Amino acid sequence: MRWLDVRRHSLTKKGTARGRGSHLSADGVALARLIGAGAGPYERVVTSSSPRAVETAVAMGFAVDDTVEMPSGYVEGVIPKHAQWEWAAPYARFAEIVRTGGVAAGVAEAHRAIWTDTVGGVPEGGTALLVGHGGGIEFALVACLQEDSHASWGAPFAHGDGVRLGFADGRFVSVSFQRAPRSRCERRSPTPL
Repeated sequence: MRWLDVRRHSLTKKGTARGRGSHLSADGVALARLIGAGAGPYERVVTSSSPRAVETAVAMGFAVDDTVEMPSGYVEGVIPKHAQWEWAAPYARFAEIVRTGGVAAGVAEAHRAIWTDTVGGVPEGGTALLVGHGGGIEFALVACLQEDSHASWGAPFAHGDGVRLGFADGRFVSVSFQRAPRSRCERRSPTPL
C-alpha cells in the first residue's frame, strides 16, 4: 500500500495585500506550521503551481519536488465559485455532476490522474503529499473513490483540511478525512481565494 495526503492550501492574504497568486497570510503560515508538525515524512511533495499551494507545503516544513498546473474545480456554467458550501451533501453533488460527463468530468479526471501520478512516484509503503485547491479536491475525491458513500463525507475542504488516501493495485482504496484546526475568527465557509 502507498499513501497520498492531500491538503487544501492554507489561509491567504486578503484585499490589496493579496497580491498575484494569493500568498499566505501570517495566520496561514501559522496554520500550515501546526498541520505540518503532525504530518509526514513524505517521499514526494507535489503542489499546484500557485504560490499559495507552494507556500503551504514549505510552511508545513516540506520541500516541494514538483509543481503542476491543476484545472479549477469551478467550471463555468456548471459550478459557481464556492457553490459547494451551499450544498447539503457536497460530495454526493460532485459525484452526480461527474456522472453527467462533460467538462466537469474532464476536470475530475485530470485531478485523479495528477493524484495517481503523485502517489505512483513513491515506493511501496511510502507517502506523498499533494497541496491543491478547494473545488478541485472535492472533484478528485469522487473521481478516485466512485463507489464510496459520498453523502457521508461531510463538509467541503476549508483551508488546511486534508484527506489521506490508500493506494493499492493501481487504484485508490480508502479515505480518511483530516480536518484542520479552526481559529476563533475563521468561519467554515468560503473566503475569496
